[in-house]
Amino acid sequence: MRVDYFTVAPGVARAMMGLEGYLHKEATGDDKLPKRLLELVKIRASQLNQCAYCLDMHSKDARALGETEQRIYALSAWRETPFFDLRERAALSWTEALTRLEPGAVTDALFEHVHAQFNDRELSDLTLAICSINAWNRFGVAFEPEVGSYSPA
Repeated sequence: MRVDYFTVAPGVARAMMGLEGYLHKEATGDDKLPKRLLELVKIRASQLNQCAYCLDMHSKDARALGETEQRIYALSAWRETPFFDLRERAALSWTEALTRLEPGAVTDALFEHVHAQFNDRELSDLTLAICSINAWNRFGVAFEPEVGSYSPA
């Protein structure tokens, strides 16, 4: 690892873990976002950002939650597969738009498409999850933690 930011900048680590704490306690559950959906979002954003550490971590976490190898392997080509339902497709579309942030990517049509699948609270939580994984990806790409060293809880 280039920089162990958890040790040298504990405030950074606390801030990032605060986001994760919210996502795990407040955004997921029976009437909220499924944890498996959030893992798919994290994997897809990490693919786009080429963060090897996060890809390793979130594919392991997804498997631990019962996600299939087939869906994990096909995630980079999700549009061309029948493996993802409408809600997952909406979340993946939103993930790609917010991760790439190309001019005009977050159109009214995309918003309405995603909003049809997620209520206001869910959409806010999903957006935070996408923002969070994009931030983690930047730390992973910048500081190169040891890929393969992560073990699910």
